[in-house]
Amino acid sequence: MAVEVIVMFVILFGLLAGGLWIGLTLGVTGTILLAIFRDIPLYRLVSQYSWNILTTQELLALPLFILMGELLFRTNLSRSLFTGLAPWAGLLPGRLIHVNVIGCTIFAAISGSSAATTQVVGRIALTELLKRGYSRDIAVGSLAGAGTLGFLIPPSNILIIYGVLADVSIIKLFTAGLIPGLLLAGCFMGWVMIHTTLRRDLVPESERALRNLSWGERFASLKDLWPALFLIACVLGSMYGGIATPSEAAAVGVLGAAIVALAQRSLTWEAARQIAIGSVVTCSMIALILLGASILGSAAAFLGIPAKVAAFVQGLGLTSFQLMLALVVFYLVLGCFLDGFSMIVMTLPIVLPIVKMAGFDPIWFGVFIVLVVEMAQITPPVGFNLFVIQGITGDSLSYLAKVTLPYLLIMIIFTMTLVVFPQIVMFLPNFLAG
Repeated sequence: MAVEVIVMFVILFGLLAGGLWIGLTLGVTGTILLAIFRDIPLYRLVSQYSWNILTTQELLALPLFILMGELLFRTNLSRSLFTGLAPWAGLLPGRLIHVNVIGCTIFAAISGSSAATTQVVGRIALTELLKRGYSRDIAVGSLAGAGTLGFLIPPSNILIIYGVLADVSIIKLFTAGLIPGLLLAGCFMGWVMIHTTLRRDLVPESERALRNLSWGERFASLKDLWPALFLIACVLGSMYGGIATPSEAAAVGVLGAAIVALAQRSLTWEAARQIAIGSVVTCSMIALILLGASILGSAAAFLGIPAKVAAFVQGLGLTSFQLMLALVVFYLVLGCFLDGFSMIVMTLPIVLPIVKMAGFDPIWFGVFIVLVVEMAQITPPVGFNLFVIQGITGDSLSYLAKVTLPYLLIMIIFTMTLVVFPQIVMFLPNFLAG
């Protein structure tokens, strides 16, 4: 492999091992590569890269969705979700365990964040399930698995980042993620039903009375879902109705979240201060990482590194299935050391050209890479969803990884199924495109 590739990986992993922030690591690596292999005015080139990435119009949606997530974290949305879903979930084998999955699916269609989805739903649902006597293993495991849906079901912060870096339509990415997200949620619910049918001790006997609720009681509970449905209508309704672009839909979502917070009387001056600080910190972190990724990606392209790596991989003679299986393993290993967001920005400049050469659509690959990032969310020692749940329950990471393992295996099987049947992902974008 070319010397530029070897030097890039040595510098990159050397700086990471030294503890430098991921954003600075990416930017410094790209700058050093250009300084070593090209005699060009770096200050002009790097400043141009910085301006181009930080003024990208599509990125405007990102801070707005982050602000919306901060607003929703401080509302009573999680309690109203549990109250509204519980009478309906009681009809299924597994009873209220399904509130974890359905609640995460609904909140994912609002927030765009995996961590926020896990935290908001888990804050009430997990406490309630354990208090009612449900098995700790399945309650915690289902929450960790379903919480990852925040990255796949639109609107998704990760899909926005991918769309900007890969230069593909964000609205098409959102559309492509919808069916796989709902199918994956269905797979999780299917496993819960199978598991609780085989192991009846996982659900307390007293909960079987939920089946005896009247239909009037069930329909009456739907009033508690109005905040979630209102926000979904604000965000997804405005986008798919052709009323707003993703950025404009994010602004509508912020307004909707503020209305919900005010209606629930949870938006105090102190809460507003915490919302502002949390949003600025998160946005600053993401901006630094995006800037570093842009510099490294542009430097790598300038030196022809992606083409050289793609030629090397092509020379291995892998089939399409073998290539994607190798990428799943690669990202699973990488997920043990890096968070999902960093994984995408660090690897995309190298991996995307390889995938395109193998004949995969970049829209399809966006869904694929989000799925492998979701897996990284629940793999120790850096699985962020595991840290979120650890903060709620106090359980060890080894225990959390054990109870989440079935959901990780489901995600691996599901991802490889999409490799064999890519039309599952591409059906809706192609259908809407006419």
